[in-house]
Amino acid sequence: MDRRHFLARISLGGLATASGCSLLPDHPSRADRLFFTSAGRTCLIDARGRGFRELEVSAPGQVTWQPAGFLEDGRVLLLSLEARRDGPGRPFDEYYHQTPTHVWAYDLDRNHLEELATRDRMAPFYAPQLVLRDGRLLMQVIRTRPGQTFNMRLDGSDARECTGPDEGLPYGHSLSPDGRRVAFHLASRDGYQIWTSDTLGGDRVKVAARPGHLYFGPSWSPDGQWLAFQDCHAPADPGHDWSDLCVSRPDGRDFRVLTEGQALWFAATYGTATHRGGGSNVPAWTRDGHLLASVRLPGSRVPWNYQAGRPDTDHFNRDFQPGQARGGTAIARIDPRTGATAFLTPRTEGVWDFRATESPGGDLVAFCRAGTGGVPHLRVVASHGGESSKVHDGIGPGGLDHPRWLPRRSPVPR
Repeated sequence: MDRRHFLARISLGGLATASGCSLLPDHPSRADRLFFTSAGRTCLIDARGRGFRELEVSAPGQVTWQPAGFLEDGRVLLLSLEARRDGPGRPFDEYYHQTPTHVWAYDLDRNHLEELATRDRMAPFYAPQLVLRDGRLLMQVIRTRPGQTFNMRLDGSDARECTGPDEGLPYGHSLSPDGRRVAFHLASRDGYQIWTSDTLGGDRVKVAARPGHLYFGPSWSPDGQWLAFQDCHAPADPGHDWSDLCVSRPDGRDFRVLTEGQALWFAATYGTATHRGGGSNVPAWTRDGHLLASVRLPGSRVPWNYQAGRPDTDHFNRDFQPGQARGGTAIARIDPRTGATAFLTPRTEGVWDFRATESPGGDLVAFCRAGTGGVPHLRVVASHGGESSKVHDGIGPGGLDHPRWLPRRSPVPR
């Protein structure tokens, strides 16, 4: 089974002012804060680039930390990993899931860390998938390959099986706006398929499945009426660089492909010869029901080229060939009803924009930008386009990745 995207989750030109001044809105929402990950750390900053700090979290034996969501009481859900068990002579697919992980709740205001999911632990590898209501989580648990999902209490007790141990690896989960149903993709022996179910894994519906098509990363529209996901033509694209954007009703009706020619940047890879990175790049809904996606210039080719003719032992399996790269990608806003596309950032040779995510107020879009053969930095742009502003470069030579807005809500007293 191919697990290249594990971890990790479309015609108007970009607008700019003649004077070159920023078009970012100037009102309190610019104080909305973002997380990003850099050098194995989780960092916090606001949209103006102010208030930067690294989360001061530590625990014995933990090497890397990353945010995984927000609990109902306002605390941050964190995932930490001990030293990875894969590496030279130990292929990713066989050893990575042997890496012990830990799940935590972190109070930003009190700088307080509490470990979760410690009761009745079933395996070394736990990875939170969704925060549910009433103090429960969907947790990916890998006892035996490929793994499965459980619905459990925050402390790890009362774990209820949602998928079976031999169905394939379920991930890429998304919770419906009413909290009653879950969408996910299943990396099975029959390919990557899109499913929905209730939060206990029952009442399952197969939304999309077709030989030769890798369907990935479903997400619910704000009104709960649609799912958006990607379609990668995997046999012709073994590195999963590109995909098309699809929408469907949650029961599989009204399936449509909104783009053509594998127009989206899917397996976003970046970096220098010594500092590389990447991960699945998933379109995101806006508050008004449009989709943000990273769309390529025609004929684009990435600088990190997948090597299909050799075994993948490191979950990357790419060679750095910047001299063969061309094109780039830009952030686009797509209307799922008509497919109409407006570009929020310019389509510029050698510039790769990805990881677009809309702010809680809906007026800003944060995204990562990397030059060909370079590492990413964080930028923001107005939600309908304009000149973008740099927010931060990261805390190390590897740049940064995975921006995530903090929600606007008051913590519930505990």
